[in-house]
Amino acid sequence: MLKKNKKGYLYLLPALIILGIFVFYPIINTIILSFDETKAKGFVFGFGSYKYLFQDKRFIQSLINTVIYAAIVPALSVIISLLIANALANIKNEKVKGVFQSIYFLPYVTSLVAIGIVWSWLFNSQYGIINFILGKIGISPINWLNDPKYAMVALIIFAVWKSLAFNTLILTTGIASINPQYYQAAKIDQATSGTIFRKITVKLVSPMIAYTYVISLIAAFKVYTEVYVLFGGRTLDGAVSTVVRYIIDRFYGDQDFPLAFAASVVLLVIILSVTLVQKTVARNKIHY
Repeated sequence: MLKKNKKGYLYLLPALIILGIFVFYPIINTIILSFDETKAKGFVFGFGSYKYLFQDKRFIQSLINTVIYAAIVPALSVIISLLIANALANIKNEKVKGVFQSIYFLPYVTSLVAIGIVWSWLFNSQYGIINFILGKIGISPINWLNDPKYAMVALIIFAVWKSLAFNTLILTTGIASINPQYYQAAKIDQATSGTIFRKITVKLVSPMIAYTYVISLIAAFKVYTEVYVLFGGRTLDGAVSTVVRYIIDRFYGDQDFPLAFAASVVLLVIILSVTLVQKTVARNKIHY
């Protein structure tokens, strides 16, 4: 068996070496060092870092914020992206469709720092366009980026908008691959547009929906850049602190390496567990 597949293993060897050096070794090393109970030279095995971690209010708050973010952003992003992709698929004029596809894809190719600066102006409490629109409907100005009560809402709005481009692109491709005969048969049977969307589009593109959701979910648990570009390194008393932010603060700020490693391992376990559960639950609901 080994001789038969020798050439295939040789082709895979460069990729396996790179993965081993830059992915598997750091993960294994991080797990081992997370059990180190001393900051000095030498290794002392223990669970002290994990015990302290789950007693640290900063970590607990960061974990809660991350879970809230991950529970809302991927779901909203996939739903909105699916609606946009379906609307784009129904545009008959190819030139018009191309223009709208370019518009929706712009956030994906634009620097996140530049996007963050623009959204900081949009969320500005004094002259931001969002508060201007809210004022037109009788809502008082909201201090989006300085009030801990609204900071997470602002982050979620920004993150959902930013993630629409990639998800819309994937789902548009999925919808375009559906055999047009299904839609023709549904129209002959006088099915409504809502029924066609639910019974044909959603079901046949469900593998793409599952893919975009899982990818968005993993990215949501690793959120950091979005917080940094929008709030400039501030956490607003922990209101927008995330697990990745906690890890970076512990590693570079406090130089408490075992604690940072332990937090990284906890985040890895959460991501793997949530992804596995999601894939298991969705397995029977996805139509290939």
